[in-house]
Amino acid sequence: MRDVVEIGHSKSARRGYHLDDIAIVPTRRTRDVDDVSTNWQLDAYPFKIPCVAHPSDATMSPATAVALGKLGGLGVLNVEGLWTRYADPTKILEELAGLDDEAPATQRLQEVYAEPIKPELIGERVKEIRDGGVTVAVRVSPQHTLALAPVILDAGVDLLVIQGTLVSAEHVSTTDEPLNLKEFIADLDLPVIVGGCTNYQTALHLMRTGAAGVIVGIGADEWSTTDRVLGIRVPMATAIADAADARRDYLDETGGRYVHIIADGNIQTSGDIAKALGCGADAVMVGEPLSRSETAPAGGAWWHSAASHPKLPRGSFGAAEPSLGSLEKVLYGPSEDPDGALNLFGGLRRAMAKCGYRDLKEFQKVGLILDK
Repeated sequence: MRDVVEIGHSKSARRGYHLDDIAIVPTRRTRDVDDVSTNWQLDAYPFKIPCVAHPSDATMSPATAVALGKLGGLGVLNVEGLWTRYADPTKILEELAGLDDEAPATQRLQEVYAEPIKPELIGERVKEIRDGGVTVAVRVSPQHTLALAPVILDAGVDLLVIQGTLVSAEHVSTTDEPLNLKEFIADLDLPVIVGGCTNYQTALHLMRTGAAGVIVGIGADEWSTTDRVLGIRVPMATAIADAADARRDYLDETGGRYVHIIADGNIQTSGDIAKALGCGADAVMVGEPLSRSETAPAGGAWWHSAASHPKLPRGSFGAAEPSLGSLEKVLYGPSEDPDGALNLFGGLRRAMAKCGYRDLKEFQKVGLILDK
């Protein structure tokens, strides 16, 4: 039954729930943690953990994409980022790591991202990742997909991520040629992940484009300002559950085509990961937690891709925080942190074991309870 609240005489709103509002309910069975699998597979590409990197220059360089891939996750490089604008952006990243004042930091982000994208660098960066022996994934915004797609495809990526703050299958424009996702994806021979979206209908329409995966959420965390700038905020637990309903209906509609849901919004701890998967996600998009690894390109600073928008930035700059250790430690431990910031996927395994589930698909059936 829908939980609808009256806002005024002629306006009502549906109640939504954040990940912090819910908790996982164990079953009658527990399981040995060594018998639990966190394996995840998207199309032909298998992964040890359901981890997709948020494509921020703060966390993803060609080297860190390779490192994450070797540890079992999926690194995603932003082809509109610093690594395709500068032959060597390390000095810029070091400068950004030293910033600590939010307003000048936003202005500086806008300045460094004003450098034009150099198509030849896209090919070089893709080759660096491919030479590392891992699955190659890059992110492009919907606005630049048609222009950059030939270069990206010639470079030879395995997965393409088309990601904006909000993406729909029915973008309308009277001034520019809109990206027809269904036609675009149909012409490709590689899996495409699209998003973000925040509701059942948009998720269903994106699935109908032929996408292999749909990103649910707008990357909202304490540094995201999308709610303040655009007034848009949809609680993640509700958004994931709605998209999972769309996936079920699309599965019935197509006679068995399964589309993966990737949750992207305030995933900070191992508990957040477990709850996102319990709501129905297949994988999570991890951002800020990866910035705390000792090899993060920006030395502990954090910003969203939309934080550098030249006209309407939608993300604050997070000044550098001390390293929590290696990328492997962030993902797999060992942890000295009692709050879930380390050993993110070891924590997920233990949550699954405590609830008696063997794999991620089973764990999506776990019981949930409102605790706030």
